[in-house]
Amino acid sequence: MKTRIRNLGRGGFTLIELMIVVAIVGILAILAAYGVRKYLANAKTAEARSSLGAMAKDEAAAYERESMAANVLAVKTSAAMSRRMCLSASATVPSAVTSIQGKKYQSTVKEWNADEAGNSGFACLKFTMDAPQYYMYSYSATGTGSNIGDSFLAGAQGDLNGDGVLSLFQITGAIGNGYILNIAPNMLEVRPEE
Repeated sequence: MKTRIRNLGRGGFTLIELMIVVAIVGILAILAAYGVRKYLANAKTAEARSSLGAMAKDEAAAYERESMAANVLAVKTSAAMSRRMCLSASATVPSAVTSIQGKKYQSTVKEWNADEAGNSGFACLKFTMDAPQYYMYSYSATGTGSNIGDSFLAGAQGDLNGDGVLSLFQITGAIGNGYILNIAPNMLEVRPEE
């Protein structure tokens, strides 16, 4: 009988063993939550990277378009190349950073085409977004858009967690020697997961 009682007492886990298992499960849960949060933030920043890459590509295409007057050339005359970058956008989309703080914003086609009458802004780039966005986009250019040294800067600002601290993404380009539009190979990223 004594042998049987001794065997029953050895069949379970001690309190210390159970507490160690609970601590390990808790640590794994914390690490998993952190990893998932980081993964989600990285997925959301893909919007800014992709959109700014598209703006830079659209600027390169806009620069290569002929922007000369539609006059007929006289016989035996020629016209010089007339490349020109798009001029600055008159407004950001959305117009206020509070529209994207910790939330998505659904823009309208009218916001993207605010500068439709002229060689400027998102309308010149032919850039719009149909889906809701996490970031506020801007586009600015310096100079006339046709001289060596003239440049552009496309930017995206966001606040994914709504704490008032903004993340910043920027891509730049400039007209170099030979009147070639050079676009930066890297994007500036400041607090990308903010």
